[in-house]
Amino acid sequence: MRMKLNKSGQLLLVSAASLLGATLIAACGTLTVDFVFVTSSKAAGTDSYGEVDVFEINSESGAMRQIPTSPFPSGGRNPVAEAVSSDLTNLYVVNQDDNSIVQFIIGNDGKLYPQNTTNTPGIYPLAVTVSGKNLFVVDTYQPLPACSTAAPCSGSIAVYPITPSSSNPPSDALGSPVSNGSLNYWPLSQPSSPNDVIQPTGISTVTWTLNSETATYVYVTAKDTTANTGYVFGFTVGSGGVLTPLSGSPFAAGTNPSAVATTTTTTINSSGVITVNVYAYITDSTKGDVVGLLSKSTLDSSGKNTIPTGSLTPLPGSPFPAGDQPSAIVVDPSYSYAYVTNLQDSTITAYSMNNGALTSLGTYATGSQPVAIGIDPSTNHFLYTANYFGNGVSGSLSGFELSPTAGTLVDSQSSPYTANALPTAVAAIPHNGTGAGIQK
Repeated sequence: MRMKLNKSGQLLLVSAASLLGATLIAACGTLTVDFVFVTSSKAAGTDSYGEVDVFEINSESGAMRQIPTSPFPSGGRNPVAEAVSSDLTNLYVVNQDDNSIVQFIIGNDGKLYPQNTTNTPGIYPLAVTVSGKNLFVVDTYQPLPACSTAAPCSGSIAVYPITPSSSNPPSDALGSPVSNGSLNYWPLSQPSSPNDVIQPTGISTVTWTLNSETATYVYVTAKDTTANTGYVFGFTVGSGGVLTPLSGSPFAAGTNPSAVATTTTTTINSSGVITVNVYAYITDSTKGDVVGLLSKSTLDSSGKNTIPTGSLTPLPGSPFPAGDQPSAIVVDPSYSYAYVTNLQDSTITAYSMNNGALTSLGTYATGSQPVAIGIDPSTNHFLYTANYFGNGVSGSLSGFELSPTAGTLVDSQSSPYTANALPTAVAAIPHNGTGAGIQK
């Protein structure tokens, strides 16, 4: 999760047997628990492509190191966002200056193999996420003839179906964009002021499931540059990936939203009444706080009385203080903690979560200007940030070990770690890790 800063050819694949053998020796020998992919926007190579650093996390110390042959070309210019397929076998990298999404197969050893390049419907993509069998991408501008950086128009969101193949390794290719009538994207527009220019900044999805009922919502943060107001645009995802705006959307969200994270909780009381809460947290880079929003639904014991609407209302106590220019946010999927990077402070603010309310647990120093943050998906114990200016020469990653009982952070062994210059985003997959070496 990140804040926006303002075709590749096929590789020959080695045999599956030799690849697997080398992988098992390398990964198991280093106690690798996760692979972390870090995009770098600095142009490199003859094609002036960006790059993707691949780090492995040690399950005992949390130490991160680049794998052999890292970094890999991003397949385009200025990579700014990335996401992993639901089956954890593919990485999708968004290259902003080429309006493209490059699909990579992820080897068992974390290496990347480019497969396909897809152009986005709009101009200057800036954010991407995957939920189930769909990929969602946000473009800065719609593809309108009169739209340009000199005469900006509003942004848009598009949906791509992901089609798994039976090849080995599997290849989750992107299909054609889902149709929205005569368009292949959904424009972002403020209904009460349709001529205002809406500048999107981030995206997050959340899925609610209970018994046989399920629902997926997409939330896009954006700034109304005409009215100088922040919003969250909410959609429900229907059959075939079709988006339908949520009732009341867009929802007020500060002044200048920079990133968004979502999570859900489900509780059942003694009478069998079920309460489902959907939380959205939006960092406001101008006001230096986190806006908390809630969608709350109460169901009968069958879970079929009603589906949460996804429509958002302010959380009690919101907004919650952060640091100077908060830039990215992540919610721990296993423990009730949230973490926000503060760009100008070069810090992380840690929070506990109680009924959605955020209480600060303290701040922790990172490298210079953190722009992206993630938690290792294998154990949810290691946290890392991508720091745009790093040590002043190249970019860096700051690594931390997270206490599941207190939410506090301590530096991982040998942190910070050198990355390519100007990192922009992070994504990660587990590598058969158990986290046994770092349980507290």
